[in-house]
Amino acid sequence: MLTAVGAPLEIWDDVEVDEPRAGEVRVRMAAAGVCHSDLAMAGGVIPAPLPAVLGHEGAGHVDAVGPGVDHLAAGDLVAVSWVAQCGQCFYCRRAQPHLCEQAVVAMASGGLLDGSSRLRSPRSHLFQALGAGTFAEAIVVPAVAAVKLPPDIDPAVAAMLGCAVVTGVGAALNTASIRAGDTVAVVGCGGVGLNVVQGARIAGAARIVAVDVHPDKLVLAEAVGATDGVLAADALGAVMDLTAQKGADVVFEVIGHAATIEQSLAMTRRGGQTVLVGIPAMDVMVEIPAMVGIVLAEKTIKGCWLGSSDIHRDVPRLVGWYRQGELRLDDLVSRRVGLEDVNAAFAATEAGAVARSVIVF
Repeated sequence: MLTAVGAPLEIWDDVEVDEPRAGEVRVRMAAAGVCHSDLAMAGGVIPAPLPAVLGHEGAGHVDAVGPGVDHLAAGDLVAVSWVAQCGQCFYCRRAQPHLCEQAVVAMASGGLLDGSSRLRSPRSHLFQALGAGTFAEAIVVPAVAAVKLPPDIDPAVAAMLGCAVVTGVGAALNTASIRAGDTVAVVGCGGVGLNVVQGARIAGAARIVAVDVHPDKLVLAEAVGATDGVLAADALGAVMDLTAQKGADVVFEVIGHAATIEQSLAMTRRGGQTVLVGIPAMDVMVEIPAMVGIVLAEKTIKGCWLGSSDIHRDVPRLVGWYRQGELRLDDLVSRRVGLEDVNAAFAATEAGAVARSVIVF
């Protein structure tokens, strides 16, 4: 439980979970990934109503279904997405469900699609961070935010499907336009960035340059598909040297800092794409000369939200690639911890630990 910005998370043992309402399911959580976005929320970079149960990616078993839910049943293993795609709003109808209007309201309100939470405590009204709140033993979420999975998938792996994997792979396959033979650079190789690397490989990129400040992350990036690993301080020169001084066809920034966004723009070739995947603070601004930097260079700068994904289309596709060995996910679970170790997991994530810490219930 996050009770104040900058405070350590607390474990409350008096939280109660309501019955699911129409169109909702209750999920007994099995695992929840610890993401940099959780850190950003705890630190106030991402605004959130408090007190809130954090966590926005996870997996568990359905133990109750509300009226009108016919695609899920008690016992189903599901991945929980923090973007509950309603299927009916302007964006969902235009094949952009990752921009769902109802989901935005839920994320901002700390509740479900109707704006209210299903978690409560005698101490206080509680909010579910980003409409999820997966750092709890049980939660209620909209049924559209739960994707049924094969029952034999490791829940720790399944947990990452709701954010890190669908965002990273989706950034490469849905948001960007990678062509076979392209050179791709990925700036930031944490849980999401490593999946961008894998998505670029699946898309047919010939050269994938992984960039990070931590050498061990570069080793893992090369294990999952990067052809080159370079330290951040040397990245611009290295990418230019590897591309005959032209720059990469597609560059993904997966950190959210002004300096790395500017670095990513600089290493993108004329006519190329820079895709911003990392979550920046609200006050981060990027300045680029309109004529020389965009018009004459004909560069495309694109934002990426949840990998531009339709979770009910893309999560099953990711599971298929995982089972075929095309998508390496087991290696991305770097730590399995109990809920009581959540603050240690936060510290490890902030320190740049490789890949993902996963809370196992």
